[in-house]
Amino acid sequence: MSADLDDFELKILRELQRDASQTTAEIAEKVGLSPSPCWRRIDRLEREGYISARVAIVDRRKVGLNAHIFAQVKLNAHGRANLDEFGKTIRAFPEVLDAYVLMGTMDFMLRIVARDIEAYERFFFDKLSQLPGVQEINSTVALSEIKSTVALPI
Repeated sequence: MSADLDDFELKILRELQRDASQTTAEIAEKVGLSPSPCWRRIDRLEREGYISARVAIVDRRKVGLNAHIFAQVKLNAHGRANLDEFGKTIRAFPEVLDAYVLMGTMDFMLRIVARDIEAYERFFFDKLSQLPGVQEINSTVALSEIKSTVALPI
């Protein structure tokens, strides 16, 4: 773990990852601090970027996004400008939840959600495959979700 964080701060981060809607007093009680020092630590963690956002995690299936797809994309040119341009474009697609630059035979790994396979097919043909420089796309449909978390093992 980071040498800049003490045990209280690690406990605070674990609590916030578990449930960010808790009040400072609730977190303070669980980590063994009084509310004021706990608030100061949370404030510092936010200011220094340890906490980048506090969000609600929405169940994709409850909002009708039933298809979960992983797509590996290979570009036909590997220059830095091509990677940057593809990355900039892909950030604008709300269907793409995560995008990673890869080392190996493929250039990008995308995690994509869609209403159903037909909606993904439209996204694939109308948007993703039409991007400049795209040479190959390998899509894998997830059948079920075994584990999904955004909590880091701290």
